[in-house]
Amino acid sequence: MSRVSTARSIALDVILATRESDAYANLLLPVRISRARLSDADIGLATELTYGTLRMQGYYDRVIALAAGRDVSTIDPPVLDVLRLACHQLLSMRVATHAAVDESVELAKTVASRSAVGFTNGVLRTISRTDADTWRERVLATARSGEEALAFEYSHPLWIVRAIRQVLTAEGREAELESALIADNVPPRVSATALPGLSHRVELPGTPAEYSPVGVRLDHGDPSRVPAISEGRARVQDEGSQLAALALSRARPITPGERWLDLCAGPGGKSALLAAEAAAGGATFTANEPVPARAGLVRNALAAVDPTIEVWERDGRQIGADYPGRFDRILVDAPCTGLGALRRRPEARWRKQPSDVAGLGGLQAALLTSALDALAPGGVLAYVTCSPHAAETKAIVASVLRALPNVTRINTQEVLASITSEPLDLPEGEHVQLWPHRHGTDAMFIQLLTKA
Repeated sequence: MSRVSTARSIALDVILATRESDAYANLLLPVRISRARLSDADIGLATELTYGTLRMQGYYDRVIALAAGRDVSTIDPPVLDVLRLACHQLLSMRVATHAAVDESVELAKTVASRSAVGFTNGVLRTISRTDADTWRERVLATARSGEEALAFEYSHPLWIVRAIRQVLTAEGREAELESALIADNVPPRVSATALPGLSHRVELPGTPAEYSPVGVRLDHGDPSRVPAISEGRARVQDEGSQLAALALSRARPITPGERWLDLCAGPGGKSALLAAEAAAGGATFTANEPVPARAGLVRNALAAVDPTIEVWERDGRQIGADYPGRFDRILVDAPCTGLGALRRRPEARWRKQPSDVAGLGGLQAALLTSALDALAPGGVLAYVTCSPHAAETKAIVASVLRALPNVTRINTQEVLASITSEPLDLPEGEHVQLWPHRHGTDAMFIQLLTKA
């Protein structure tokens, strides 16, 4: 019988799936945990092993390469996954050395040849003979620049470090770079939204959100066991996403009869909040999501607000031509790299490439242009991305505004200042860029626009 704990087996299973089939750890892990019926202690262990290993993968690869005397690209991928999982236990957790090494060798037997098992054992015993601080010194000594040292230590691809530095430098906050990288490796607190008209924050166990007037930072525990959440009257939602929706819905008083659109609605979190806000103000809300499976998630999210809300499955790039000047408020939560949510999607940093940014730029600009065509004169539009990358945020807005001189920016900072419970720490400007290290939210970008 295998001596490997179920928690470690589940962690390896999820890590293998994220690499082999592009699975999402935050979706797959809860399923694996539920099937295994783990104790609370083992749930915590499996979660830390999975997310911690994926977050620090780049750093552990540097350690493994030094210990093995060879580049990690020459190691069979399943064996490398086992080594990474063991590194997290040896260097970042209070796990007994013998348990980490012995159980990892047993895991290697399930995915590798006999010779690879021996290799795994040798590498892990080499790693275990040196303490974590010394390994850090050895890894940093191989860096060729200060930026590369930060990339190694905080386990980010170098291009992401440079992109974050660029944005922070433009804000006059370059000194915050290390803090921003550290924050990406800290698991976020679970936040929830009490949907206006359907629930209230007092129904949610936790403390009021620092900024969102409808948000709560939940206490520890399973959010699905909270009645308001299980009934759909409240939703688990990052506070940054709440602020993005509220910036649009509360940019100005609602006139009954207004027509609102969420152009890129999947999976539906912002749609639910906007729909609740629209209902409270007498506005009509429509959601659009071209991917059928995601459109189904939007319908589920909206069911508690109003099951009759129309959910289109149309190409957002065509809606402006089909419905010119139709909508008074539009949310464009554009598809993006998701670099603003690396703390909750740890594997995303290793999947994305600089080419992904360029590839999405055309789509983002087309969606924003289409939405502005669909916006009524005097209407309000929110362009939102869960990414701080300048090419997905300010550059997209600037390029579209150059082509549409009748569209202007609304000072989004002033709008949010009238909404938030506490003032946001923001550099001077008209857009809002939130940060995990500064605001405790995902790194959401928000820019309100209006059309003459």
